[in-house]
Amino acid sequence: MNVRLSHFLIAALLVAPAASADDGKMCTASARECEQAIRQLSSGRRYLGAEIEPRNHGIAIKTVKDFSPAARAGLIPGDRLISVNRHDTREASVKDFKQILYDAKTTGVLWVIVQRDGILKMLDVRLAPYSKEQIDKMVAQHLAQSHAIATTAPPSTPRQ
Repeated sequence: MNVRLSHFLIAALLVAPAASADDGKMCTASARECEQAIRQLSSGRRYLGAEIEPRNHGIAIKTVKDFSPAARAGLIPGDRLISVNRHDTREASVKDFKQILYDAKTTGVLWVIVQRDGILKMLDVRLAPYSKEQIDKMVAQHLAQSHAIATTAPPSTPRQ
């Protein structure tokens, strides 16, 4: 019986952290604080509108959002990034790409060389600021995922 009890206690100790791991996903700040922070951080920032994925050698375009700067520039899923703003990206990571994107915040321009179907193509990408609708969507998504608040209408604009 002592053996069974010890097995039960060990199992309980192993399950308890797993059960509370979901609690760790909740944001510790208030929903209002998060909304204000997201709006402040996103205001004036520029975006590309493409998801990047690592490949065996370098990075490639995974998805492109409709009507985004990436779509307007002609980027398509599967494009392998060879160079971005004169930085060789043939062996780059997603983190490296994010740094290049961050460094382009002042000009808002990316000069990109992609490899598509074995052919190199140069594209001029003009990053665009987030729209109010995009920021509203980011706020709603965070509130739903991290605060368990479902919103049907866009969240209110925080008072200054």
